[in-house]
Amino acid sequence: MPYLTKLLLFIFCLVLLVESRKHRRRRWTSQPEVQKASHIYKKNHDVTKTRKGKTEQLLRVDDHDFTMRPAFGGPAIPVGVDVQVESLDSISEVDMDFTMTLYLRHYWKDERLSFPSTTNKSMTFDGRLVKKIWVPDVFFVHSKRSFIHDTTTDNIMLRVFPDGHVLYSMRITVTAMCNMDFSRFPLDSQTCSLELESYAYTDEDLMLYWKNGNESLKTDEKISLSQFLIQKFHTTSRLAFYSSTGWYNRLYINFTLRRHIFFFLLQTYFPATLMVMLSWVSFWIDRRAVPARVSLGITTVLTMSTIITGVNASMPRVSYIKAVDIYLWVSFVFVFLSVLEYAAVNYLTTVQERKERKLREKFPCTCGIPHSKTMMLDGNYSESDANSLAGYTRSQMVPEEEKQEKMVVHLAMSNASNSSRKRGLKGHVGLRIIQNTHAIDKYSRLIFPGTYIFFNLIYWSVFS
Repeated sequence: MPYLTKLLLFIFCLVLLVESRKHRRRRWTSQPEVQKASHIYKKNHDVTKTRKGKTEQLLRVDDHDFTMRPAFGGPAIPVGVDVQVESLDSISEVDMDFTMTLYLRHYWKDERLSFPSTTNKSMTFDGRLVKKIWVPDVFFVHSKRSFIHDTTTDNIMLRVFPDGHVLYSMRITVTAMCNMDFSRFPLDSQTCSLELESYAYTDEDLMLYWKNGNESLKTDEKISLSQFLIQKFHTTSRLAFYSSTGWYNRLYINFTLRRHIFFFLLQTYFPATLMVMLSWVSFWIDRRAVPARVSLGITTVLTMSTIITGVNASMPRVSYIKAVDIYLWVSFVFVFLSVLEYAAVNYLTTVQERKERKLREKFPCTCGIPHSKTMMLDGNYSESDANSLAGYTRSQMVPEEEKQEKMVVHLAMSNASNSSRKRGLKGHVGLRIIQNTHAIDKYSRLIFPGTYIFFNLIYWSVFS
């Protein structure tokens, strides 16, 4: 019994000791807790700290099935679109495509996202909420590559208004196909289109339209391209039909580009023209300077071939003739004809010299001198001829007047065909050119430049 009494007394004292320590700790810590609570109370009310998941509960995201479009089973939901073009990055003739960076915005109403608000202010969210609600499934038709910018985070913005209206904006870079016509290249204009369309919803479920008509498309004033001048941006819309799925609303962003010609004037047209003019220099070079005229002609031909190859290397292999091809190949023909012109001059000169040699052998002109002592008919006496005449006396030689008459007779005999042709065929200029090869170069100096200038007048009047 005494032991039981002592045990109870010990337990009672132990309980009193513990209670006294708790009371002391509460007394020392009560004042800071009150100050901390008052400090929190003075701050603005932050729903994200007081209630977890407040945003989702305010928009009631978990209360609806957002895999279905708004008003599912009812009329088509209208989705307005507007675009702001930030930059037109590149135009590729080889790949026939263009690259554009733009801000794409969608506008629609989803009553499932409406929320009560006394200030009627909207709420703005980033891309994390987009994965939990319904958004239009717009894609770019004929797109080769596209992506949403994600530096430093996904460039997506979602703005929800109290009545359920939604603004969905994102920054996209897209590379799309552009069918180009190079028949007038490089004096051409190209029209390209960026097409937007819903992938899953037909016009019975989703109606795409430009929110503000032509004002729905805005461009940055600083947009510029190295080879093109941007003439016009405009919008259109129409229905697209697929035999397997039906009709879809399709929106078009059309822009017209005109190519700058100055680059091609310096790199293509001007060098080609200079090569053609350089080939005409051979017409003023002596016909007997064979190395000079042949090397000049071959050089111009090879240079024109290099220019043609360089232009075609940077262009797609189209099956039709381009405007630049017409100019380059006509220039190449002029250069090639200048080479053929000298070939004709050289050949006719050789033929004429052969005929004259045969005539001299057939009708030798002795003029009172033995055949072995015959002099040149052109009146120029070489030193050997003068020495050969030293053994003759003046009486043995024919008088000067008689010698001149005989030389005239011999020249008349050697040129009998020419004199008869001049008397009978006075109007045949072609035969005159054949007999006098100098006339070919003479007429080429006029015909080649005149024809090339005439070609340039027609070319630039048609394609410019």
